Amino acid sequence: MLQSYSCHLNYSNDGVFRPFSAAGDFSRKRSRKWSTARSKGPPKGFVPKAPVGTSLQKKDQRNDEEDSTSISPPSKLDSRASDAGSTAADREVSVAPQVNVIEEQGEGASGTNGNVGEPSPTKKAVSLSSKKSLKELESVRGFTEEGKNKPSSTVTSYEKEEEDLFQENFALKKRTSEDDENLTETLRKLELERAELMRKQVIHQLVEVNFSKGNKIFIHPEIVKPDEEIEVFLNRSISTLKDQPDVIIMGAFNDWRWKSFTKKLEKAHLNGDWWSCRIHVPKEAYAINFVFFDGKDVYDNNDKKDFHITVEGGMDMATFEDFLLEEKRRELEELAKVQIERERQAEEQKRREEEKAAMEADQAQAREEVQQRREKLRVLLKNVILSKENVCYFEPRDFQDGDLVRLFYKKSSGPLAEAREVWVHGGHDGWVQGVSVASRLVESEDNVDWCGANLCVVIVPDKATVLDWVFANGPPQKASLYDNNNFLDFHAIVPKSVPTELYWIEEEQRIYQRLQQERRLREEAIRVKAEKTARIKAVTKERTLKTFLLSQRHIVYTDPVDIKAGQDVTVYYNPCNTVLIGKPEVWFRGSFNRWTHRRGPLSPQKMLPAENGTHVKTNVKVPLDAYMMDFVFSEKEDGGIFDNKNGMDYHIPVFGGVAKEPPMHIVHIAVEMAPIAKVGGLGDVVTSLSRAIQELNHHVYVKDFHYQRSFPWSGIEIKVWSGKVEGLNVYFLEPQNGLFRTNSVYIGGSDGERFGFFCHAALEFLLQSGFHPDIIHCHDWSSAPVAWLYKEHYGQYGLTNARVVFTIHNLEFGAPLIGRAMAYADKATTVSNTYSREVAGNSVIAPHLYKFHGILNGIDPDIWDPYNDKFIPVPYTSEEVVDGKRAAKEALQERLSLKKGDFPVMGIITRLTHQKGIHLIKHAIWRTIERGGQVVLLGSAPDPRIQQEFVDLGNMLHNVHHDRARLCLTYDEPLSHLIYAGADFILVPSIFEPCGLTQLVAMRYGSIPIVRKTGGLYDTVFDVDHDIERAKAQGLEPNGFNFEGADQAGVDYAVNRAMTSWYDAKEWFDSLRKRVMEQDWSWNRPALEYMELYHAARKY
Repeated sequence: MLQSYSCHLNYSNDGVFRPFSAAGDFSRKRSRKWSTARSKGPPKGFVPKAPVGTSLQKKDQRNDEEDSTSISPPSKLDSRASDAGSTAADREVSVAPQVNVIEEQGEGASGTNGNVGEPSPTKKAVSLSSKKSLKELESVRGFTEEGKNKPSSTVTSYEKEEEDLFQENFALKKRTSEDDENLTETLRKLELERAELMRKQVIHQLVEVNFSKGNKIFIHPEIVKPDEEIEVFLNRSISTLKDQPDVIIMGAFNDWRWKSFTKKLEKAHLNGDWWSCRIHVPKEAYAINFVFFDGKDVYDNNDKKDFHITVEGGMDMATFEDFLLEEKRRELEELAKVQIERERQAEEQKRREEEKAAMEADQAQAREEVQQRREKLRVLLKNVILSKENVCYFEPRDFQDGDLVRLFYKKSSGPLAEAREVWVHGGHDGWVQGVSVASRLVESEDNVDWCGANLCVVIVPDKATVLDWVFANGPPQKASLYDNNNFLDFHAIVPKSVPTELYWIEEEQRIYQRLQQERRLREEAIRVKAEKTARIKAVTKERTLKTFLLSQRHIVYTDPVDIKAGQDVTVYYNPCNTVLIGKPEVWFRGSFNRWTHRRGPLSPQKMLPAENGTHVKTNVKVPLDAYMMDFVFSEKEDGGIFDNKNGMDYHIPVFGGVAKEPPMHIVHIAVEMAPIAKVGGLGDVVTSLSRAIQELNHHVYVKDFHYQRSFPWSGIEIKVWSGKVEGLNVYFLEPQNGLFRTNSVYIGGSDGERFGFFCHAALEFLLQSGFHPDIIHCHDWSSAPVAWLYKEHYGQYGLTNARVVFTIHNLEFGAPLIGRAMAYADKATTVSNTYSREVAGNSVIAPHLYKFHGILNGIDPDIWDPYNDKFIPVPYTSEEVVDGKRAAKEALQERLSLKKGDFPVMGIITRLTHQKGIHLIKHAIWRTIERGGQVVLLGSAPDPRIQQEFVDLGNMLHNVHHDRARLCLTYDEPLSHLIYAGADFILVPSIFEPCGLTQLVAMRYGSIPIVRKTGGLYDTVFDVDHDIERAKAQGLEPNGFNFEGADQAGVDYAVNRAMTSWYDAKEWFDSLRKRVMEQDWSWNRPALEYMELYHAARKY
């Protein structure tokens, strides 16, 4: 039964179609039935086909050429029985005489156009074969059955008849197949005509309904499905386009975000002014959005709401969002591949250009060397002799390179007359390869004319033109007396080897090839070293990130640790270590991308008990466009007490997403910056922290003391110089008022005025230059004024976007200025956790503890890198630490004239001030010598009295232990590198130390730190005997020796244990060296913590 209905769409004021029903007159039914006329039975050996019914039938009649009987075949392309399972005999004939008759009865259906037709019963038949053919086929079948076991001679007698039968059978099959194909095509066309007729009937109904209701548009079919075609109709007469000759539809899918389209509408053959076009709906569509216009400037956009059609049964909005992200991910992957290929081609082009330039340079150098050698040879040839009367001569006199010759020498003729031995030291062509021949002469018995002469047999060097030699009383490196022809040396031409022009051409080519080989070996060594360095850095960085993610494992961690975009992650939380301890419920509240994700915050999730004791857990689906996962915890679904990590929130990076974290713009304002303006650790921190943040794809600018332009402020011209320092964009400010025309950064009494002016000028430069930083980071008392100047003035006039972060490097200087900066800063830090606790009670710090954080400093792994250090004799990594440090120790001992040998070496690199524990340093020097060690100290004192104390100590040690101790009371950067590499221990006994970098550099070079427990020293050095658990909590292993107190006993306790381990446990000590080298004390982790701090500052 076929029932037709239509569901019309209203287009409401909101631009969305609404369905309503309208019936079509399709209640009258057609009935069809199959009747099959069969033959009385098939001939023997034939299998008749099974009839196949169909519901659609052709209405035209076709006359068969052989039979007037009309039949209608089934609708399938081949209704005959399959030959696949038949026997060979069965497959010879596959058609039996039969007639299928289809009777179709029904009444016509009326529509909007009147009667479609009055079908009447019809009969159609196709003749399959003539009776003669059937008889012949039956005869063949019977023959083959009866004769299949007969001899081949009998069968051969029927070959011609059998061939005729096969040909007739083949023609019969071909004619039947053509009939089936024609019938199938006719049926298909009939079905299309019928569908088109029904479509027109429905559209006519929709026209009438929508016109009567005043709707300007409708669609067909009314239920829009993905990956299908629809037709859009517009009643131009009630549109704003009613007077326009052209009507164009412009649209896209899914809220204008997918596959835009523009098509011209054509006038429809319908009653009224209806225009239409067809649109294919993609499989990803959940909505169609469009407007109409005339191709110029007249639009019908549904009263500015646009037209909207919902697509049924396809993607929903969330699924489409994920689809878009996946498409973007694939696009980014393709772009990355293109970029990699582009970079590879650029690198290859650069390599070819460099190779070409290097080859030209090698050729030029080869030509130059040949010219020099030709000139040198010309000079030599003027002075050479084959023999020198009464001194020496060669036999034979005619020889060439590669020949064995005898050299006679009469030692009585010169300064070697009394020598017990005579040696010849020889070379060639102006000693081009140095001494290449060394042979002892023996007394000659052959030459009666030269009584007492000495001789030796030598091989003339390859390619030699001129021989050079001297005589001596011993072999090279051991001779003390020479006969060198009055400082002219002896020279002789190789008679058969005087070079021709061809020789020099060949020599130039040989030199060129040698230079090329040497250069390529150098380049390969550099490449291998660079790749290894990059690999080590990458592995270290990955390991540090994992350690950072697991550093809060006692509170929160995820499974997996490395969160991937598009995957599920389980968050584990231990409320027992937080403010939520004892709460009956814990709720997870999260989002992504620093709480800015397009889907907004996740719904609160009640966390469930985990299998591992006190932890609770919840699962989170990470979207494809996430780069950061953000969350806090609460005691209730609607809030209550929160654990938000003291206002910082919990953040875990997401890897592999299609979105990347937008870069921050960070400006550092400081009076120091290494290496151009460095006094202490502040300069190192500003440079190294800036580089580490920049490596995280953020933009860093350092405002400091290259001419770019000038700007006026407060009646003073300020010149601006710009440039790159250690890969950083740096601006230097030079006020033309003379305040900074000094020989040092700090000069004393006027520093406050000078640095205050600098802070004003830096902010004024930002304002006038149009900079809009996200973070302004100022350091110590010298740039503390930036905090209140920004908040009170510049933050109100143009620089409104920034937040101020202030770092205390040492509270001993400028406390009042530091206190005021603390009050105005959005976030404040100091350089270690322990130091932050040590100064928490200070009156300038205590009121602001809620925004005060301790973040360790790091060291720059590119500056302090034993594998690429040009100041040490042998580069090494943790795998070669023993051999590398042995070579460095030998070089250190040789440079400082210390006794060479395997002694434990204590290194001390420091400023000599009371803060650094100078009384403990003095005691440790003597204690190390008592234990059989050597001591090297490098440093100077700003206080002349302290400097003189160490001068006197150095003199005493030189007199008593000149081979055991050396005090270098100066600044020497290359020597500091050699001490770090050559020492076994580095002593840092500071009374207080906010952070300290010396112990970190020491570990980078495989030297074991010995420190006092204070500030950053306590946070970075974990005693091998006492701090195993404390180190484990930080994801580390013990790495040194420490002591408490500030007396000699404390120093002795640490030094004695260190020395004992060196003497008694060498294998363990070497493993400790390797371990400390592999710990990451760079800026990798501090940079991550500073970024968290910057983002926390941006929240307020």
